[in-house]
Amino acid sequence: MKQWIIEGIRTGIKTTKYPKKEDTSPGISPGRPVLTEASKIDPSICPTSAIRKKGKKTEIDYSRCIHCYRCKDDRGGKLSWEMSYEWAYFTKKGQGPLKSSFQSSIHILVVDTGSCGACLSEVELLNNPYYNMHRLGFFVTPSPRKADILMVVGPVTHHMELALKKAFDAMPTPKRVMAVGTCAISGGIFTPSFITASSVSEIIPVDLEVPGDPPPPLAILYGLLILSGKMKPKRQ
Repeated sequence: MKQWIIEGIRTGIKTTKYPKKEDTSPGISPGRPVLTEASKIDPSICPTSAIRKKGKKTEIDYSRCIHCYRCKDDRGGKLSWEMSYEWAYFTKKGQGPLKSSFQSSIHILVVDTGSCGACLSEVELLNNPYYNMHRLGFFVTPSPRKADILMVVGPVTHHMELALKKAFDAMPTPKRVMAVGTCAISGGIFTPSFITASSVSEIIPVDLEVPGDPPPPLAILYGLLILSGKMKPKRQ
């Protein structure tokens, strides 16, 4: 233990400069597939039908992408890869960002509705020294009555539907909901199933979605920034 304390004092705590500066450190994002004019891909290689044909065009549904990398290798073609993390987007039926009065201190209630643990692990990393979401005014609360944002991870199992509804109803207004990860957005590999819903939006209204399986911490942090109104969205 002593040696780690000495090492920490010697090197100092290194925190990402994001969002003031783009973070290009290795390993901060798994990236995701993108279509270009040169893309040639057989949609049947995608296990979740995230890649599909629409007429003569090929499309990528990121709400179903699980980062399996099958489309990145040479089986059935090859797609380009985008090493980014600013993926979050507002839903069409959502309320948009919170108003400026909420920008200085945002409290988040995290609810696991049946995840495998991957997305939850990425959310937990937001509290470590590197991402340090507290510096940006984000704090986790165990109480829905003190929460401004409800962050949901995992496909909603039927046993968690009532608990999710109760947590949402107990939150004061104005409030926002963000679905984090492919499973929360579309059910991922778990739906259709006899034990889960197909998405969080089937149970409660969702304002913002963060695709990825799991999405990296910076993708989640970007979602929090635009949902709280601290940052303008870069994608529509």
